[in-house]
Amino acid sequence: MANQNYANHVRLVKGFHFVLAGLLFFTLIGSLVNLYRSWGDHERIYSAALIAVLTVCSGMLFNYCRVFPLKAQDRAIRAEENLRHFVLTGKLLDSRLTMRQIIALRFAPDDEFLDLARHAAESDMNPNAIKRAIKNWKVDDYRV
Repeated sequence: MANQNYANHVRLVKGFHFVLAGLLFFTLIGSLVNLYRSWGDHERIYSAALIAVLTVCSGMLFNYCRVFPLKAQDRAIRAEENLRHFVLTGKLLDSRLTMRQIIALRFAPDDEFLDLARHAAESDMNPNAIKRAIKNWKVDDYRV
């Protein structure tokens, strides 16, 4: 992604976001249908309930496998951007900036970063507006 910009900065992993999510969704539907059909059958109800519970657990695992690394990445981004602001100004980032605003600012090059950070804090810009305001995107190939 050498020419990163607002239109192409979102990263979707097809195998994770589409294939695995789709398989989990259809497995959940199938397991619930199986559970419903097995409701009066005492020989099948345990297996059907177990499959449904395991599918729900797999869905939760799917979610947490994505959320936990993103939270860790957000903390790293906040630290990196705070350090970058400190190197450029000798001060930490404005405390009014939200985590989502700081994440959006990571794409700004140094020559746009300070003005954009100040403007974002003063006018409470939303993250999409911050990203749209960046003229020359700083490529971020290391994000999850």
